[in-house]
Amino acid sequence: MNSVNKTLYIPLYGKSYVSKKGLFFDDRKAEEIWEAEGFSLKGKSKSKWLAYYMGIRSAVFDEWLKQQMTELQEAVVIHIGCGMDSRVIRVGTENHRWYDVDFSEVIEERKRYYAETTNYQMIAGDARDCKWLTNIKENKTAIVVMEGVSMYLTIEEMQSLTDSLCAHFERLALLVDCYTSFAAKMSKHRNPINDVGVTEVYGIDDPKLYQSEKLAYVKEHTMIPPKYIDELKGFERFIFAKLYAGGFSKKLYRLFEYKKR
Repeated sequence: MNSVNKTLYIPLYGKSYVSKKGLFFDDRKAEEIWEAEGFSLKGKSKSKWLAYYMGIRSAVFDEWLKQQMTELQEAVVIHIGCGMDSRVIRVGTENHRWYDVDFSEVIEERKRYYAETTNYQMIAGDARDCKWLTNIKENKTAIVVMEGVSMYLTIEEMQSLTDSLCAHFERLALLVDCYTSFAAKMSKHRNPINDVGVTEVYGIDDPKLYQSEKLAYVKEHTMIPPKYIDELKGFERFIFAKLYAGGFSKKLYRLFEYKKR
């Protein structure tokens, strides 16, 4: 795998770690894959604080997705940059068609652990080249999640992606997490993704930069809700709240919702 694809092991480790500790959600599939793959992480990539952050971030995405699936019964679900994530298992398809999308070598690896079903399909594709959308026949409504992906795309690449999604679907709901420009600058030297060889990332400070004639910014979501911090105990809760929550966190990470106009 190239260096960007290898970043999938960082959130995989985080989800496996918190699942084993009984925090935030149950993710037996992450535990299974992490144990089987035996991928070696080092430095900040294996920090328990980062694992807690990855777990909470995923739980927030899961919650939003469940709500959208309840409200948009006819929608297909698209998880762009799925990596080895088991969101389809944690959330469940609930009779929605679900598509997991990632690079071909990631999907090849993924198929060792996940089986396609009537409602679930894996698609090999690059977020920067939306030819993969031709594999999705539905064109009415889509719920799209992009977790840990936007920072590898330029603003122009993100706009091209959302333009393609808006052209394909009549209705669209999108949740995407982003680095700030400050975090992107820091990430050249002080980010766990450096441990797997990634040094080039991108950030935005204004969520309206991803807007277009067809895509509208809806609102910002809280990346680290207090209820999840409260699952931690004592000293760990105090330290995590200082490191990953509040004003400092917003200087680094943001979570934005969009919809088709």
